[in-house]
Amino acid sequence: MTYHRVIKPPWFYVPADLAAAMRPRLPDAVRDIATAISAFSDGAGEKFERDVRTAVQVALDRFLDLPGTGEPALPPRIREVFVALGAAEARENRGPETLLASLRIAGRLLLRTATGALDEQRTVSVAEVVELSDATNAFIDELAAACTDGLARQLREQAGEGDRRRRQVADLLLRGGSSPDVVRDAATGIGWPALDLIVPVLLPADQARDARFRFGADGVVAERGRDAVLLLRAGPRAERAALTEALHDRGAVVGPALTWTEVPQAVSLTERTAELVAPGPEPVFVDDHFATLALRGEPGALAVLTARRLAPLAGLRDSQREALLVTLSSWLRHWGSRTAVSGELFVHPQTVSYRLNRLRELLGDDLDDPRIRFELQLVLAYRA
Repeated sequence: MTYHRVIKPPWFYVPADLAAAMRPRLPDAVRDIATAISAFSDGAGEKFERDVRTAVQVALDRFLDLPGTGEPALPPRIREVFVALGAAEARENRGPETLLASLRIAGRLLLRTATGALDEQRTVSVAEVVELSDATNAFIDELAAACTDGLARQLREQAGEGDRRRRQVADLLLRGGSSPDVVRDAATGIGWPALDLIVPVLLPADQARDARFRFGADGVVAERGRDAVLLLRAGPRAERAALTEALHDRGAVVGPALTWTEVPQAVSLTERTAELVAPGPEPVFVDDHFATLALRGEPGALAVLTARRLAPLAGLRDSQREALLVTLSSWLRHWGSRTAVSGELFVHPQTVSYRLNRLRELLGDDLDDPRIRFELQLVLAYRA
């Protein structure tokens, strides 16, 4: 016949007269333990201090009910107090470190208080101190488990809510036409302080999860079945060099950086580019293919290309800008011949020289880049 030894919880072996010895000292013990925890957690806030005092009161009351019993440390109604305490810490964006360190402090003070209370009544044996130590450690472990359970629950809930909010922002941007206040409020809800330029990135569907992890707070991802769209807010991580490195060998097509209200247009241009150019190991950038898109009749491409290439002239008076653009158009058609430009426009060669020098100041090295010169010709022809 086999006998099974029933394992009792550590407080079963705690002296039964502990409660009678310690209860008169309970108000002072609550105050001292709560004060010590608050001092250790300086800066945690008044609410934390109030919650700690309540939790200490509940914990000590419960501990004094346990000596000599085989009851579980925390019945559901008491355990929920500590689950709620852990959840509150998560809502304050604090990790478990402060809370667990506070519980360790409480455990040491509880053991000291309990031993002192018994010692005032009678001689306390070494064995009783050992039993008290085991009981307080086990009790604090139960409190810590409840607190970390609450913290974990709250973090899971926040993560789920955070995912929902990020999906909402992605949907609003992709759909377009929403109220600016609605979109800005949604963006604020995911930690974006402002909405300015957005860079869309077209990715294979199996890259969606990695994109969420890789770009974290800087981007939102919309899964669309056949592919995924990453929408990155403007910043260092959305610069070309950073994206070239981060998106290597991921089959990415990087769209143009446009204002948040133009995201549907930017995504459309990205999709058209993906149809024209198959991504390789390096990401494809729509910025390199505006001319091709424009020649294929994409009005959005011409509009974006016009805004970009003529942006340096935007601050000029209308008459100044018009004169410079007419001169630039003639200069491009005549392969840089100032004499031909002068003859076509019926202006003095010195006037042509002045205008071209001004264009050089505004456009810089772009005038020496064959690709950009071609794009300027497209823009100016479209404008005409």
